[in-house]
Amino acid sequence: MDEKLTCPQKLLRMSPMVALPLAVGFISAFITGSAMDSYSVMKQPMLAPPAWLFPIAWTILYILMGLGSYYLMFAETDTPSKKKAKLVAMTLYFVQLAFNFAWSIIFFNAGQYTVAFVWLMILWVMILVMIWKSMKVCWKAAMLFVPYLLWCTFAAYLNLMIAILN
Repeated sequence: MDEKLTCPQKLLRMSPMVALPLAVGFISAFITGSAMDSYSVMKQPMLAPPAWLFPIAWTILYILMGLGSYYLMFAETDTPSKKKAKLVAMTLYFVQLAFNFAWSIIFFNAGQYTVAFVWLMILWVMILVMIWKSMKVCWKAAMLFVPYLLWCTFAAYLNLMIAILN
């Protein structure tokens, strides 16, 4: 991968990869802003976490996603099938980031809980395929995406229950 790079060189390469999902999350949070306050007044499902947990969880997930994209982007692809898997995984990575961004707006700003749930299911499938394709290229990258899939699975439960209860 990049064994010959020094630590500062690796950090320089890694920084934009980690900054991108963090920026997407920050902009999404800025746009949804006070709309997130509506979460506390919604009828909540039994396993709903407190609102303060979401920014912490998402920050961690965005960092993991950025690290996963770094390892995937710079992974060696010595066969045509690995090159294709990498291209598909990286393409899905960027598309799912856009879907992730839009979900918050659909859910919080538009209040379209059912549409947001369907959107989230499409996102979930993209993440699953991204992980599957990443596994063909870089196991470490794939594993860094798994917490995101797990959190989105939990988010789907929350989204569906909020759609039903509200």
